[in-house]
Amino acid sequence: MGHKKVLFGIDDKPALPVAILAGAQHVLTLFGATTLVPLIFGPAMGMTPQQIATFLGCVYFGMGVATLIQTWPVLGSGLPIVQGSSFSFIPPIMTIVGIYSSQGPDVIMQYVGGSLIIGGVVLSIIGYIGLVGYIRKVITPVVIGPTIMAIGFSLAQTAITSNAAAYWPISLLVVVLVFFFSLVSKNRFFNIFAVLGAIAAAYLICLAGTLAGVFPEGHSAYINLKTVAEADWFRFKVFMPWGAPKFGFDAVGAILAGFLCVMIESIGDYHSCAFAAGIDDPSELQVNRGIGAEGLCCAISGMVGSVGTTSYTENIGLIGLTGVASRYVVRIGAVILILMSLIGKFAALVSTMPSPVIGGAYITLFGTIGALGIQNLMRADIGSQRNVMIVGFAFLMSQGLPAWVDPNRALFVGTFLGESLGSTVWAVLKTPMAVAAICALTCDSLIPGTPEERGIAKRN
Repeated sequence: MGHKKVLFGIDDKPALPVAILAGAQHVLTLFGATTLVPLIFGPAMGMTPQQIATFLGCVYFGMGVATLIQTWPVLGSGLPIVQGSSFSFIPPIMTIVGIYSSQGPDVIMQYVGGSLIIGGVVLSIIGYIGLVGYIRKVITPVVIGPTIMAIGFSLAQTAITSNAAAYWPISLLVVVLVFFFSLVSKNRFFNIFAVLGAIAAAYLICLAGTLAGVFPEGHSAYINLKTVAEADWFRFKVFMPWGAPKFGFDAVGAILAGFLCVMIESIGDYHSCAFAAGIDDPSELQVNRGIGAEGLCCAISGMVGSVGTTSYTENIGLIGLTGVASRYVVRIGAVILILMSLIGKFAALVSTMPSPVIGGAYITLFGTIGALGIQNLMRADIGSQRNVMIVGFAFLMSQGLPAWVDPNRALFVGTFLGESLGSTVWAVLKTPMAVAAICALTCDSLIPGTPEERGIAKRN
């Protein structure tokens, strides 16, 4: 199984201008999804525009710090992996929003912070004392594959309906440019900055169209620079901006569902990242430290008013597209994120990115995520009827079950499970990657299979 040629390896340090641009490319790649999560939560909590802006700054700061910790081999996996706000935490946190909605956004965020601290500490302990090594023995490629596939392919609606379909000409332009820069062009710098180049070109076209009056205000490709002029220059309050964290059983119970999914997702991401970077599979120590760091980072996120963090599969896709697997580059991206969080006008400028531009990038990247799941399956015997049936069942359930579970929360809460446990079960089963993981893990553990079939035989 061959790797795409790696232009900069995990320990390489490109020249600073190249590293800054490549780091910025990582920021732009995670920007849409990382920004989308607080933009979902903010209105649901009843936040004002000013509070949402503060929330975005908190998230950028939390993710920048988390990325620095994760890429540091002493505390984290040491892989060139970006930490961003996780979609896996959306259902649990929306449950928390529903429980405490009458108390206002500040109080809701205090409960979110408290639940992230408790859940993060638990996950951190699991990682740092080495329990992940035992869990990893049952999380085989047959489990990891459909879980990663579910992450990528379940985001199709986010890529297309929520972003790209807003204005197809721009979105398709980004897709064409990414393919050209990454796969067709022989120019080394085009290969390195494929996604950044495509996004920048499309953004400039949108800006020119806005200034020329082609894209009027209200058009999805319109760029509103007034938000930059009105933004504050600096944001100073980064520690407990919403007040001291609060701890509630319902909130903690709901959030643990997100941590379960994040752990399984991230173990798959570490393998995918190692593959994309052209290095050996992550060691047991790397996986343990990676999961421990994710817990630590979630606890820190709770203290700085952010949301749950996890390894970002989109940015692993970026490494696969560009061949830039340098830890140094990822750390530069983390520093840019932290600066964005503190410089209000800088963050405001990035926030003017039109949704069709983001959607075009998502179409290429989310598809790559799904394909990385298929690559993980290739570690197992994909010709085995056992594995074909398990993967097919798990993936189909991941795409179908959440759509039924989502509107039927009352069925879970109204049973003997009760409000808290029922909400937790509901939150898990409406998350595609959690459904895929649970189905695949259950089948793979109960149905007899050889180590070679399951992809856990020692390689010579």
